[in-house]
Parts: sequence; structure tokens; C-alpha cells
Amino acid sequence: MKAYNPHEIEPRWQGVWAETNQDAVREDGSKPKKYVLEMFPYPSGDIHMGHVSNYTYGDVLARFSRMQGFDVLHPMGWDAFGLPAENAAIKHKSHPAKWTYANIDTQQASFQRMGFSYDWDRKVVACDPEYYRWGQWIFLKFWERGLVERRNSPVNWCPSCGTVLANEQVIEGRCWRCDSEVEKRDLTQWYFKITDYAQELLDDLDQLGGWPERVKQQQANWIGRSEGANVDFVLEGTDEVITVFTTRADTLFGCSFFVLAPEYKDLPKLVAGLPQEKEVLEFAEAAKKVSAVERAQGNREKHGVFTGRYVINPVNGERVPVWVADYVVADYGTGAVMAVPCGDQRDFEFARKYDLPIIPIILGEDDPLFDQLNGEKSRVVTSVDWEEAMEAEGVLVQSGEFTGLIGGKHSPGEDAVVKALEDMGRGHRTVEFRLRDWLISRQRYWGNPIPAIHCPECGVVPVPEEDLPVRLPEDIDLAAGETLATHEGFAQCTCPKCGGAARRETDTMDTFTCSSWYYLRYTDPRNDSAPFASDKANRWMPVDQYIGGIEHAILHLLYSRFFTKVMRDMGLLDFDEPFTNLLCQGMVLDANGEVMSKSKGNVVSPEEMIAEYGADAVRATMLFMGPPDKEKLWNEDGLAGMYKFLNRLWRIVYDLVGEAGDQTLYDPAAAADGAHANAMAMKRERHRVVGKVTADIERNNFNTALAAIMELANTTAAFLRLKPAEHRVNCETGGPLCREVAEVIVKLMAPIAPHWAEELWHDALGGEGSVHDQPWPTFDPEQAKSDEVELAVQVNGKVKSKIMVAADAEDDAIREAALSAVSNALAGKEPRKVIVVKGRLVNIVL
Repeated sequence: MKAYNPHEIEPRWQGVWAETNQDAVREDGSKPKKYVLEMFPYPSGDIHMGHVSNYTYGDVLARFSRMQGFDVLHPMGWDAFGLPAENAAIKHKSHPAKWTYANIDTQQASFQRMGFSYDWDRKVVACDPEYYRWGQWIFLKFWERGLVERRNSPVNWCPSCGTVLANEQVIEGRCWRCDSEVEKRDLTQWYFKITDYAQELLDDLDQLGGWPERVKQQQANWIGRSEGANVDFVLEGTDEVITVFTTRADTLFGCSFFVLAPEYKDLPKLVAGLPQEKEVLEFAEAAKKVSAVERAQGNREKHGVFTGRYVINPVNGERVPVWVADYVVADYGTGAVMAVPCGDQRDFEFARKYDLPIIPIILGEDDPLFDQLNGEKSRVVTSVDWEEAMEAEGVLVQSGEFTGLIGGKHSPGEDAVVKALEDMGRGHRTVEFRLRDWLISRQRYWGNPIPAIHCPECGVVPVPEEDLPVRLPEDIDLAAGETLATHEGFAQCTCPKCGGAARRETDTMDTFTCSSWYYLRYTDPRNDSAPFASDKANRWMPVDQYIGGIEHAILHLLYSRFFTKVMRDMGLLDFDEPFTNLLCQGMVLDANGEVMSKSKGNVVSPEEMIAEYGADAVRATMLFMGPPDKEKLWNEDGLAGMYKFLNRLWRIVYDLVGEAGDQTLYDPAAAADGAHANAMAMKRERHRVVGKVTADIERNNFNTALAAIMELANTTAAFLRLKPAEHRVNCETGGPLCREVAEVIVKLMAPIAPHWAEELWHDALGGEGSVHDQPWPTFDPEQAKSDEVELAVQVNGKVKSKIMVAADAEDDAIREAALSAVSNALAGKEPRKVIVVKGRLVNIVL
């Protein structure tokens, strides 16, 4: 038996696999397909242990699926545009491409060193012109379909990154990338009209049975469908109407003030010439510097200013003062709100702060005011001194003809009020979404150029398809402050429509546009006449198992669903959703419980671990650390233990095939009774463990799959420890069981420790071809059943003994054995009840 030496076998087998193109996709139309994909990384340096967990999960599934007889697509690429490369180029006075491609080479070498089975012929790099050309083509097709719009509006501006951000990229008022505080600015920008698909994006979440519920809930919340009504308030002294959206029209009689967002477009006109004009506009400008996300948070202190204007409540004709307040945002509804402090907590807090009336118009029957106001149609109580708003369903009071109805969302009271508004011509039913159009403009160099041209005669025109790609200039000096806008060689062009002098669009696209369709390019990566051939995409898609972080729940995953639906409607795809199953892996934490991050300087490099223990030990350790969707605390001690296990299992395989010890194998016919029992236990474990490992990997329970293999190893080792005279005969006359178990162990470990398994397949077992091309072991559930089972015996819930009984023993026999085993603990007392839980325990209740 040769010693296990990962430093010798791993590079050797990696070389063989590369030379034989072992991991290339084999498109055999007779086999079912399996598309396994991990989210492609950003090339910001070498990978760390957090990356290793993500990619190891995918590699296990890909190798497992190949052995199960699937055609497997398992590609890799890089999300290569972005701000870090541009900043690195400025710092080092070089070009972003140089930094990016150097990091890609480093990461690819690490992936290969880990033994990940990627088809490198399908590599996709987002900053390659051959790829971003088709991103520009998709932009033009979106434009043709009316899904691209250029407009002036308030946007999120990151002063540190020097670019705008989509709403989804602002987290608690800060930039998702650099954590700088985000400002609001009015700019003309490009948008994708994702809102056109809001309802379908929401409805089709029901199709995603293989997604974590928390991800679907996050998307549902972000899309934010609300059923309600638009209500028109007339501005006092004018014919102008300000419309609000509300889900609680039933509370109109409690509207004691009216609120506008600081970004409300007509606010300057509204206060022009009034004494409050200066104060209102200064307040609005200051409020805009706080992000809409942060301002909308309920626990933030609220601020506001009275505008000096009033609107008229359509249901009772009352004058309602108009305020501007920072807790209202223009991104939802109309940017105007009818404030009902008795029924909304944010309005309640604002009213308390500024001493505005809190008119009780909805009450629970247990409220002290209920008896006084129940049935009261006119206003008797003008304000209350409550501790919080009454946001639940209740009975309407002081609400005119609607008094006595049940109020709440979709309530009889709400229905009645909306119908009355419709009859008056002052309102109507509508649906509002929280989701806003996707702002894709970025004021940076290292991104995909927007294929548009600004002509003084023709306006904004698209770049003709035959002129794609619009290439980024390579001679730009970012360190000197040069931008696409100041690079005349790029910006100056000719209008494709009139032939006159024109200028290119100098904004680039959000990098999420690159990652919103890359999974489709993998199906046909060398196509130079289309982004992909529809027949190839429809053959491989949707992705069967997608793996990545929960942090992408709203950004990448939502955008990818949008792209897929648009391209389906273009006739390019024949499916609705891009990812059938989604695994969101848990973060890997350092010894202090902090998430591993290059910016924190606390990453653990897999190269260091590989140098000491080998890639297979690193892979197995990551799998064994816990459920894949939970956080994991990195501990190198676990790696040392896994290395010892691989050594032990290595020796067990050689022992089973007779290459260690006395060159003999087990023959059941010649075995003593005790040895035969051990052999049969090993045979049962062989079938049980194959069944469990198969089921566990299919459910992404990699840690328990490896634990089951360890159990098989323990049973096998117990058999091998028996004295040779008791159970062995010359291997020329027997030993099929030992050979079978050895092959099973090697095949079960192949997806987990691919180099280890490949070496044993050839050297210990003398196998032909690659172990990764062998069929996955089968199992017989009947042979996995044990003749006897061990049961715990409890007395009043406490374990007092254990018994062995026949697996098919009747309950009466089990009760008798249990009572006999704990007779001393019973101390002559008569049991009140004896409960048998088949296969598990007996509980004796005294």
C-alpha cells in the first residue's frame, strides 16, 4: 500500500484531466440535462475560504450528477466590470483591464488547484468585447420594446464612488459597495422599465418552489404590491388637484393634515410667494441629502415644515393643512400622503411632535371611547391623547354615513368609501408597486458603454447593430482624471441617421446588466452572430441548481428574472424563470466570528491550506462544517482532522482489496458466526449509506452525507479488525463483498475528494477510465434493513436501559423485553402505560 500524498496526486490528476478535457460538456441528446451554476465572482484578487465553500458545493453537485447519468453543464466566468478595477487602475496608474485579467488568471489557477470541474472552453468574461457586445445588443432590443427610458429625476448619488446608484443598491442610506452616505441629486439618466413586469415578477414567485422562502419574501416585499385607491384633493383656492394613493380610504374622516415629499415636483410652485417659501425649500433641500430608504424607516425621528397651503378633504369638505415632511418619499405612490394619525404610526408620531389633531375614527370594541362614539356620525371628539396609533381593523366612528362599518384594508368600510369617491369623481381603485424602474446609468469608465448617440438634429438615437460593440477606449488616462466624456476620440462620432457631427453617450451601464444574462451565454459562449442560439439555451435552461449569497436576493436575482421574461417575450426563450433551485450559502466567519472579507484583512487563503493538507481535505472540511445555508466558523483544527480521516479511509480501501495486510479477503461461507455477523453489518451499511448519501446530496445536505460515509468507514474498520484466521481465505477464492464496499467508498467520495478517489480508482482498484465517469452506486432498501434494532428503554421519560430486539418484533414482545430490562428500576411498581415507538424507544409510565 502506498501512502496518501495529496501533494503528488492532486497536480498529477489535474494535469490528466486538463489533457483529456475531462470536464468538457458532453452533449448527448439521449441523456437528461443538469445545469449546475455558482454565481460568477468579481476578480478583485485571489479567492478565500468563503469562495471555496460556494464553489465546492457546486462542484459536488456537478460531479454527482455526471455519475448519475446526466449531461452536466458546469461553467465558470467573471463579473469583470466595476469600480474596484477602475480605482485600482487610478492608484497604480495603469489600465483596469490589466488589473482585471491578472486577477482572473490568479483565480482560475486557484479554481483548478481546488479540482473544480469547470468546462474552461465555456469561460465568459464580462469585460471582453465579445461578451459586452451582446449586452449592448440586448439594450437596443429593450429600447425597441419600449423598456428603455431616459429622463430627469431625483437619483441616489454616491459622492465617494462618483456615480448614481439604483434604489436596490442603497442599504440603510449608504452605498452598497463603499458604505458612504448617499445623497439625492436631480440628473438625466437611463432606466430599464422593470416596473412593466412588476405583477408578473410577483406572481411567478409561486413557481419557485426550490427557492428559500426568505428570498421570495424579500423580493415580494421589494416589489411591494398594494391594492388601494387614488384619492383627489383639491388645492384650496385653485382648480389644481393633488392625488394621493392610499390602502385605507376608510380613514379619510381622520385626515388631519396632508404631507408632501421633499422631492415633490410641484413643491416650488406650490409655495412660491408665500411667507413659508424660503423655509420650505431649504428644508426640502436638506431632507434630500438623506436617502429615501433611511427616511422611510419607521424608527427615525420625523421632521417637517408647514407650507402655508391647504387642500380640501373630498369626503367632508374640511380644510386640511399641507406640510412637507422627510418621512414621506417620492419613490412610492404619488409623493403625497393623506395623514391619518389615529390609524398610522408614522403620522401619529409626526402629529404628536407638531401638535396636530389625532381624530379618532376607528376603534376597537375594547377602547374606552368605544361606548361614547359607537354610532356617532358627526365629530364629537377632535383629538385624543393615545400612546400609539390604532392600525388594526376596527369599527368606524365619527365617519358620517360610513359610521358603524368595519374598517381596515379590503374591509366593508374601505369598499364603501372608495365607491362613494368614484361616484363623486374624486377617486378610483388602483394598484401601486413599491418597485421603481431600474436606473442603469453609471458615470464611470470601466463598464459596458450605453449604445446611444446624441445628435443636435435627430436627438438621441441608437447605435446601429452592425456598429456593435461600442468599444471602450484603451488609451484613456484615468490617473490623470480623464473620463469617457473628456476623451474626444471616444465621445466624438457621426450620427447614423443624418450623418452630422454627434457625440456618444458617455455613461456606462450598471454592472448588474452584465450578470443578468451571463448564465444564458454559457449555453453558447462562442456564438458570434447572436447572444446565444435559442435551441441551445432552451435545451440547458433553466439552471437546475444556482448557488450564491443571500445578499443578491433583491439585486441580481430580481434583475435576472426580469431579463429572462423580456427575452422570453422577444421569442428567444421558452421558459419563465431562470433558476429552478436556489441555494444561498452561509457566510464563512473567521475565528472572531467576523465575516471573511478582503477589506477587513481577515481572509484565509485556500492556497495556504492546500499547501499543508491538500485540496481534497480543504473541500471535505468545508462540506463537513455544517449545513450549507448556515454560517460557519472557520477552524483549522477541523481541517487537520479531515486530513486524518482521508488517510484512514485510504488505508481502509487498500485493506479491503487486500493490498495491505495478508492479501486475503472475506468469504462468508468460511466465516465463523461472529465474523459473518460483522460482514453482514458491513453489507447492510453499504446499502444504507449509499441510500442516505444519495438523498443527502440531492437535498444539499453535504455535511450529513459525509457523516454517513464516516459511519460506513467505522463499520468497515470493525470488520477489518477481526483476526485473519476468523474470517479470511485466500483472495483467489473469495472477497466480492470487500471489493464491492471498496468501490462504493471510492465512488461516494469522488464528488467530495476527486483526486483522492481518482487515485484509488486506478491504483487500488485497477479501474478503467475516470472514476468520475463511472455510474453512481446503487442500493437496495431491503438489504439496508437490519435484522435487529436497538431501542432505548425509558422510565417516566428517563433512559434506564437499552435492548436489542428483532426488527420485526411485535409490540407485546418488545414490551416484555423492556419490562425485564428495567425490572430493578421499577422496584415492584405496576406500570400505568407502556408506549412502544417502533425503531426508537420504549417509554414506561409509572
